[in-house]
Amino acid sequence: MKPTKAANNTKNFMETTRQQKIARLIQKDLSQIFQTETRQMRGVLVSVSAVRISSDLSVAKAYLSIFPSSKAEEIINNVNANASRLRYTLGTLERHQLRIIPELKFFIDDSLDYAEHIDQLLQEDPTHHPDSEDSEKETEENDSEPEANAND
Repeated sequence: MKPTKAANNTKNFMETTRQQKIARLIQKDLSQIFQTETRQMRGVLVSVSAVRISSDLSVAKAYLSIFPSSKAEEIINNVNANASRLRYTLGTLERHQLRIIPELKFFIDDSLDYAEHIDQLLQEDPTHHPDSEDSEKETEENDSEPEANAND
């Protein structure tokens, strides 16, 4: 029986156990490297939020969460410029676990900024929005309708 196209498509999106293990190992070691590198920089925190590795294990995409986010672009450019040095350092840490150290690509993980933005929107005063009065009236009308139906 031949696998369907849908089965082949899901296979491409799912990471194998080996990919997941290598990604966790790289994430842990990169976190250690960034922790030692950023000790010299006061007021800057760089954490590795996720690592995704290609199916052939040749490329690792690392997503960095950088605080303060105002320096994120500058730091990510610096990290990408020094990717070969970071790969060498990673190789010295993982030389017994991995035969070939994947090429490293770094990206900004802005999910924390996005979550903070959503929280700010949720905490805003509803009087700033003209639609909020209409929605309050609708909820009051909807609340009174079930009582009318209950009396019938």
